[in-house]
Amino acid sequence: MRTSRTRQQNGDGGGGRQWARADATRQALLSAAQQVFADRGYADAGIAEIVERSGISVGSLYHHYGGKAGLYVALWEELSAEQEASAAQAVSAARKDGESDPIALFTAGARAYLRVCWERREAARLFLGGEGPSGSSLMRRSRAQHWIAQNTKLLRGAGPGEPAGRPEKVLSLVLTTVIGEAGREIATAEDETEAAEIIDEVCRILIRLAR
Repeated sequence: MRTSRTRQQNGDGGGGRQWARADATRQALLSAAQQVFADRGYADAGIAEIVERSGISVGSLYHHYGGKAGLYVALWEELSAEQEASAAQAVSAARKDGESDPIALFTAGARAYLRVCWERREAARLFLGGEGPSGSSLMRRSRAQHWIAQNTKLLRGAGPGEPAGRPEKVLSLVLTTVIGEAGREIATAEDETEAAEIIDEVCRILIRLAR
Protein backbone atom coordinates (compact mmCIF):
# COMPACT_ATOMS: atom_id res chain seq x y z
CA MET A 1 0.00 0.00 0.00
CA ARG A 2 2.83 2.34 0.84
CA THR A 3 4.42 1.73 -2.57
CA SER A 4 1.08 2.24 -4.32
CA ARG A 5 0.50 5.56 -2.56
CA THR A 6 3.99 6.69 -3.45
CA ARG A 7 3.39 5.87 -7.11
CA GLN A 8 0.14 7.80 -7.09
CA GLN A 9 1.83 10.82 -5.54
CA ASN A 10 4.60 10.67 -8.13
CA GLY A 11 2.19 10.66 -11.03
CA ASP A 12 1.10 7.05 -11.44
CA GLY A 13 4.51 5.44 -11.36
CA GLY A 14 6.32 8.24 -13.19
CA GLY A 15 3.81 8.56 -16.02
CA GLY A 16 3.31 12.24 -15.24
CA ARG A 17 7.02 12.91 -15.43
CA GLN A 18 7.29 11.02 -18.71
CA TRP A 19 4.46 13.07 -20.20
CA ALA A 20 6.13 16.30 -19.02
CA ARG A 21 9.43 15.25 -20.60
CA ALA A 22 7.71 14.36 -23.86
CA ASP A 23 5.92 17.71 -23.88
CA ALA A 24 9.20 19.54 -23.21
CA THR A 25 10.77 17.60 -26.09
CA ARG A 26 7.97 18.56 -28.47
CA GLN A 27 8.13 22.21 -27.46
CA ALA A 28 11.91 22.31 -27.89
CA LEU A 29 11.58 20.87 -31.38
CA LEU A 30 8.80 23.28 -32.34
CA SER A 31 10.73 26.27 -31.02
CA ALA A 32 13.85 25.27 -32.93
CA ALA A 33 11.87 24.55 -36.10
CA GLN A 34 10.20 27.95 -35.90
CA GLN A 35 13.59 29.63 -35.66
CA VAL A 36 15.09 27.66 -38.54
CA PHE A 37 12.04 28.12 -40.78
CA ALA A 38 12.19 31.86 -40.07
CA ASP A 39 15.90 32.05 -40.85
CA ARG A 40 16.04 29.75 -43.89
CA GLY A 41 12.53 29.45 -45.21
CA TYR A 42 10.77 26.12 -45.26
CA ALA A 43 12.40 24.77 -48.42
CA ASP A 44 15.97 25.47 -47.24
CA ALA A 45 15.45 24.49 -43.60
CA GLY A 46 17.37 21.39 -42.64
CA ILE A 47 16.57 18.67 -40.14
CA ALA A 48 20.19 18.71 -38.93
CA GLU A 49 20.01 22.38 -37.93
CA ILE A 50 16.66 21.92 -36.20
CA VAL A 51 18.10 19.03 -34.20
CA GLU A 52 21.22 21.03 -33.33
CA ARG A 53 19.28 24.05 -32.13
CA SER A 54 16.80 22.02 -30.14
CA GLY A 55 19.32 19.74 -28.49
CA ILE A 56 16.92 16.86 -29.18
CA SER A 57 17.90 13.71 -31.07
CA VAL A 58 16.89 13.21 -34.70
CA GLY A 59 15.15 10.01 -33.62
CA SER A 60 12.90 11.95 -31.26
CA LEU A 61 12.09 14.44 -34.00
CA TYR A 62 10.91 11.70 -36.33
CA HIS A 63 9.11 9.94 -33.49
CA HIS A 64 7.06 13.00 -32.55
CA TYR A 65 6.60 14.74 -35.91
CA GLY A 66 7.68 12.38 -38.67
CA GLY A 67 9.95 14.97 -40.26
CA LYS A 68 10.13 18.57 -41.37
CA ALA A 69 6.60 18.68 -42.81
CA GLY A 70 5.15 17.44 -39.53
CA LEU A 71 6.89 20.23 -37.64
CA TYR A 72 5.52 22.84 -40.04
CA VAL A 73 1.97 21.49 -39.74
CA ALA A 74 2.23 21.32 -35.94
CA LEU A 75 3.35 24.96 -35.77
CA TRP A 76 0.51 26.01 -38.04
CA GLU A 77 -2.09 24.03 -36.11
CA GLU A 78 -0.81 25.40 -32.80
CA LEU A 79 -1.14 28.99 -34.02
CA SER A 80 -4.55 28.37 -35.60
CA ALA A 81 -5.86 26.74 -32.42
CA GLU A 82 -4.67 29.67 -30.32
CA GLN A 83 -6.30 32.18 -32.67
CA GLU A 84 -9.58 30.28 -32.67
CA ALA A 85 -9.60 29.79 -28.90
CA SER A 86 -8.86 33.47 -28.28
CA ALA A 87 -11.66 34.56 -30.62
CA ALA A 88 -14.14 32.15 -29.05
CA GLN A 89 -13.25 33.30 -25.53
CA ALA A 90 -13.69 36.95 -26.51
CA VAL A 91 -17.13 36.27 -27.99
CA SER A 92 -18.15 34.28 -24.91
CA ALA A 93 -16.95 37.05 -22.58
CA ALA A 94 -18.85 39.68 -24.56
CA ARG A 95 -22.04 37.59 -24.34
CA LYS A 96 -21.60 37.20 -20.59
CA ASP A 97 -21.31 40.98 -20.33
CA GLY A 98 -24.72 41.28 -21.98
CA GLU A 99 -23.71 41.95 -25.59
CA SER A 100 -26.17 40.46 -28.08
CA ASP A 101 -25.52 42.41 -31.28
CA PRO A 102 -24.04 39.90 -33.78
CA ILE A 103 -21.77 42.51 -35.36
CA ALA A 104 -20.39 43.57 -31.99
CA LEU A 105 -19.77 39.92 -31.09
CA PHE A 106 -18.11 39.31 -34.44
CA THR A 107 -15.87 42.32 -33.97
CA ALA A 108 -14.87 41.20 -30.48
CA GLY A 109 -13.80 37.85 -31.89
CA ALA A 110 -11.95 39.49 -34.77
CA ARG A 111 -10.06 41.80 -32.41
CA ALA A 112 -8.95 38.84 -30.28
CA TYR A 113 -7.86 36.90 -33.36
CA LEU A 114 -5.84 39.85 -34.64
CA ARG A 115 -4.25 40.35 -31.25
CA VAL A 116 -2.87 36.83 -31.41
CA CYS A 117 -1.39 37.67 -34.82
CA TRP A 118 0.74 40.25 -33.02
CA GLU A 119 1.46 38.26 -29.86
CA ARG A 120 2.52 35.25 -31.96
CA ARG A 121 4.00 37.29 -34.80
CA GLU A 122 7.15 35.17 -35.11
CA ALA A 123 5.01 32.13 -35.84
CA ALA A 124 2.47 34.06 -37.94
CA ARG A 125 5.20 35.36 -40.25
CA LEU A 126 6.11 31.81 -41.23
CA PHE A 127 2.85 31.40 -43.09
CA LEU A 128 2.63 34.76 -44.86
CA GLY A 129 4.31 33.75 -48.10
CA GLY A 130 2.42 30.52 -48.63
CA GLU A 131 5.60 28.43 -48.57
CA GLY A 132 5.27 25.03 -46.98
CA PRO A 133 5.11 21.29 -47.55
CA SER A 134 2.97 19.60 -50.16
CA GLY A 135 -0.67 19.87 -49.23
CA SER A 136 -0.28 22.96 -47.04
CA SER A 137 -2.28 25.14 -49.42
CA LEU A 138 -5.20 22.73 -49.20
CA MET A 139 -4.87 22.75 -45.42
CA ARG A 140 -5.12 26.53 -45.39
CA ARG A 141 -8.13 26.59 -47.70
CA SER A 142 -9.90 24.12 -45.45
CA ARG A 143 -9.20 26.28 -42.41
CA ALA A 144 -10.40 29.39 -44.27
CA GLN A 145 -13.67 27.65 -45.15
CA HIS A 146 -14.09 26.71 -41.50
CA TRP A 147 -13.59 30.34 -40.43
CA ILE A 148 -16.05 31.59 -43.04
CA ALA A 149 -18.69 29.12 -41.86
CA GLN A 150 -18.15 30.10 -38.22
CA ASN A 151 -18.29 33.79 -39.03
CA THR A 152 -21.44 33.37 -41.10
CA LYS A 153 -23.13 31.65 -38.18
CA LEU A 154 -21.99 34.35 -35.74
CA LEU A 155 -23.12 37.22 -37.96
CA ARG A 156 -26.58 35.67 -38.42
CA GLY A 157 -27.12 35.46 -34.66
CA ALA A 158 -27.74 32.47 -32.41
CA GLY A 159 -31.42 31.96 -33.23
CA PRO A 160 -32.71 29.26 -35.59
CA GLY A 161 -33.73 30.17 -39.07
CA GLU A 162 -33.29 29.49 -42.75
CA PRO A 163 -29.85 28.52 -44.05
CA ALA A 164 -27.61 31.45 -44.88
CA GLY A 165 -28.28 32.97 -48.26
CA ARG A 166 -25.69 33.99 -50.84
CA PRO A 167 -25.47 37.65 -49.67
CA GLU A 168 -24.73 36.53 -46.11
CA LYS A 169 -22.12 34.03 -47.28
CA VAL A 170 -20.45 36.62 -49.50
CA LEU A 171 -20.39 39.15 -46.66
CA SER A 172 -18.78 36.59 -44.37
CA LEU A 173 -16.24 35.74 -47.09
CA VAL A 174 -15.33 39.42 -47.53
CA LEU A 175 -15.03 40.09 -43.80
CA THR A 176 -12.99 36.95 -43.18
CA THR A 177 -10.66 37.87 -46.03
CA VAL A 178 -10.19 41.36 -44.58
CA ILE A 179 -9.29 39.86 -41.22
CA GLY A 180 -6.82 37.44 -42.79
CA GLU A 181 -5.05 40.15 -44.78
CA ALA A 182 -5.00 42.42 -41.74
CA GLY A 183 -3.34 39.63 -39.77
CA ARG A 184 -0.47 39.71 -42.26
CA GLU A 185 0.03 43.44 -41.72
CA ILE A 186 -0.17 43.12 -37.95
CA ALA A 187 2.38 40.28 -37.87
CA THR A 188 4.88 42.51 -39.67
CA ALA A 189 4.11 45.74 -37.78
CA GLU A 190 7.07 47.73 -36.47
CA ASP A 191 5.91 47.73 -32.87
CA GLU A 192 2.94 47.12 -30.60
CA THR A 193 1.63 50.66 -31.04
CA GLU A 194 1.42 50.24 -34.80
CA ALA A 195 -0.16 46.81 -34.40
CA ALA A 196 -2.81 48.23 -32.05
CA GLU A 197 -3.58 51.06 -34.47
CA ILE A 198 -4.05 48.59 -37.32
CA ILE A 199 -6.33 46.41 -35.19
CA ASP A 200 -8.48 49.41 -34.21
CA GLU A 201 -8.80 50.58 -37.82
CA VAL A 202 -9.60 47.09 -39.09
CA CYS A 203 -12.35 46.71 -36.49
CA ARG A 204 -13.86 50.04 -37.56
CA ILE A 205 -13.81 48.89 -41.19
CA LEU A 206 -15.40 45.56 -40.29
CA ILE A 207 -18.27 47.31 -38.51
CA ARG A 208 -18.90 49.60 -41.50
CA LEU A 209 -18.84 46.70 -43.95
CA ALA A 210 -21.03 44.47 -41.79
CA ARG A 211 -23.75 47.09 -41.34
